[in-house]
Amino acid sequence: MRAALLLGVGGPEMLEVRDDVPVPEVAPGEALVRVAACGVNNTDINTRVGWYSRSVTSATTGSAHGEADLHDAGWSRAGLAFPRIQGADVVGTVTEVGTGVPGDLIGRRVLVDPWLRGGHHPGDSQSTGYLGSERDGGFAEYCSVSSENVHPVSGDLSDVELATFPCSWSTAEHMLQRVGLRSGETVAVPGASGGVGSALVQLARLRGARVVAITSASKRDDVAALGAHRIVARQAGRVPEDAMEANGGPFHAVADVVGGPDFGGWLEALRRGGHYVTSGAIAGPMVELDLRTLYLKDLTLHGATVYEPRVFSDLVGHIEGGRVRAVVGGVYRLEDIHTAQEAFLAKRHVGSLVIRV
Repeated sequence: MRAALLLGVGGPEMLEVRDDVPVPEVAPGEALVRVAACGVNNTDINTRVGWYSRSVTSATTGSAHGEADLHDAGWSRAGLAFPRIQGADVVGTVTEVGTGVPGDLIGRRVLVDPWLRGGHHPGDSQSTGYLGSERDGGFAEYCSVSSENVHPVSGDLSDVELATFPCSWSTAEHMLQRVGLRSGETVAVPGASGGVGSALVQLARLRGARVVAITSASKRDDVAALGAHRIVARQAGRVPEDAMEANGGPFHAVADVVGGPDFGGWLEALRRGGHYVTSGAIAGPMVELDLRTLYLKDLTLHGATVYEPRVFSDLVGHIEGGRVRAVVGGVYRLEDIHTAQEAFLAKRHVGSLVIRV
């Protein structure tokens, strides 16, 4: 089969598209998916450059491999095995199933939950892995996964549209479930134009919350079309203050994938008893925290990575119910994966970039 192989930690040259890669075997309890499309996300690039290593302190610019310690360069702070097929956002059709899996799954169009959980202990977050990191993913013509990760999906959305959902939207849904965002509450969304950010805007609106979205001035209209109540144009040193002014006061929650120097300001922008949740740090992982702000305001800080299986099921329900819309920022061929990752890092798009396989 054709597949993009990651040969090691480094620059784009470490990705090689080949047509002689063996189709994965299907073990008992697994399903083989013929991949139609697969989204591109931060995890792909962060894994390629080793950004998850503790030795890396820079923003997600795609150049962290010079700092990375290969012994802890994976998302789980462990080493990586190569070659590896990346790609966590898989949509496709089941073509084969292993023993113990109902045969009526064959021929179904499916979304794949990218979190790999031990089949005997699905609630144990310590034993999880990620598709495209600990197991070969969807930048290939075929991908095999546990049947528990395969979710049949109905509706009129195209394969490319569906491929925008698995990683970004499940992350966003998890973040909002972590903070328990409710109708009538207010939430700030830094980085609102990206895959996770654009999903946060829609999912927060779906909950009846008031959304203040932060983005670049050139993307204001696109982000406003997602349903944000107020848009704040990003300017250095003023983002949390401008957002709080636009909101008319402090927030119940901040859902952040940006991190970097604005972190402390976002804590100040929370009301007493507020919640800050993060699932990324594209502006940099090293932040300053004034502990007095944390305890005097009774704040709660949440990390959001490994979610319970019901989060993905809830997301599929939103999709099939027509309550959310896909935001496709660009479509590329598998052979153009280098160009797709360059475009992702340039961040001129709104929504998600997708590889059509």
